[in-house]
Amino acid sequence: MFSFTSIKDYQTCLLNGQTSCVEAVSFYLAQIRTNSHLNAFLEVYNDEALKRAAELDAFSASGHTPGKLHGVVVALKDVICHKEHKTSAGSKILENYTAIYNATAVERLLAAGAIIIGRNNCDEFAMGSSNENSAFGAVLNAKDSSRVPGGSSGGSAVAVQAGLCMVSLGSDTGGSVRQPADFCGIVGLKPGYGKVSRYGLIAYASSFDQIGIFANSVEDAALTLEAIAGPDEFDSTISNEPVPYYSGSFKDENRKYKIAYFNEALEHPSLDKEIATSVQSFMVKLQAEGHTIEPVHFDLLDYIVPAYYILTTAEASSNLSRFDGIKYGYAAKEDFSDLTEFYKRSRSYGFGKEVKRRIMLGTFVLSAGYYDAYFTKAQQVRKILANKTNEIFNKYDVLVSPTVPAPAFKLGEKSKDPIEMFLADIYTVFANLAGIPGISLPLFSHSSGMPFGLQVMAARENELTLLQASKVFMQLK
Repeated sequence: MFSFTSIKDYQTCLLNGQTSCVEAVSFYLAQIRTNSHLNAFLEVYNDEALKRAAELDAFSASGHTPGKLHGVVVALKDVICHKEHKTSAGSKILENYTAIYNATAVERLLAAGAIIIGRNNCDEFAMGSSNENSAFGAVLNAKDSSRVPGGSSGGSAVAVQAGLCMVSLGSDTGGSVRQPADFCGIVGLKPGYGKVSRYGLIAYASSFDQIGIFANSVEDAALTLEAIAGPDEFDSTISNEPVPYYSGSFKDENRKYKIAYFNEALEHPSLDKEIATSVQSFMVKLQAEGHTIEPVHFDLLDYIVPAYYILTTAEASSNLSRFDGIKYGYAAKEDFSDLTEFYKRSRSYGFGKEVKRRIMLGTFVLSAGYYDAYFTKAQQVRKILANKTNEIFNKYDVLVSPTVPAPAFKLGEKSKDPIEMFLADIYTVFANLAGIPGISLPLFSHSSGMPFGLQVMAARENELTLLQASKVFMQLK
């Protein structure tokens, strides 16, 4: 029977004739059917994935050199465009939209030999921390189906957690890869802003959004990043730095790292006591291994969530204005003599409650009377954070913190209190505000039975150090 441990081992088995791409895809299709109650997939490409697998088997049998992701079975979050496939962003307003081009990340997956098996459920327009905001139903945590998987990339996280694919792509605007990875007990990597092209990613907040990776190991995440990262003429914000050889960078495992942490993060009243104790104990373990670990004063922790939500909702208000029923999306069927009424009806039906809330908040902070009081102030906070971040990484290799303040919560537990839901992002939004890479590592277990992780961050353009340190940290699990 087919089993998966890592991309490297799987590709060795392919090379030795011990398995095939068709066998792998058949296995995952069966797993998806068995676990359909988790609602992780909105659509599964059964015939297409099997056909692609057969083509790849024939390709390698004919003596061709396989790509980096040859035969790797991948799922896509429903905000990443895949040509001639539906891409709905978890929303009624795009329910019947079919993408007319591939996202750059998708083009690179296919060029590297990957097999795309389906599209994953997500919070509508990537707005949420629990995957309860999808127009197509909540995703369930495979570890405990009474709990949320995290959001907004909950379906992509559960697809890897439950063994429904090998790796998956999500998007991370304020923690939407790292937080569900934490809740699901897997690796969740958010590259630094501009490392992976955003071309073909449906925008939530354009100066924050980044395509990220879910995997079972740091090595698998590194190999996937290596395949999809790099310059792209279709994205003016992309980094033009050459892509390092991430997957071959794990040789120096005796390196000792200089590690920073925020005391204020570990002493914050919202932090679960067990999580605080586990993170502190792990830092003691790191010190015992010869790494330097020191506290850094950070008095802006309570400002980062307000700054984040002011800026992202402002950008969302602008980005989502295009979905009006004429240029894009659902159009109200009634006859209207008034265009404004048509827009209202179309958008009122098409958008869900959380998306409407964020559009209205963003419109408010951009309005003439409040722009300077809110938007300008939030931009100033972001600049201060960027400067602070540069200072930290001039001295330290990585920065560690909890990923989230508490383990996965029950379905419906926080859905009636948006402020409480927003505060769940207190540790993850920092990396998006500063544009730096971050990763959640599945190192711990809570007395509730749920997993939780350690967040590691590194300087901008330094995913290499982030991945190397992460591999070392995972070995201390």
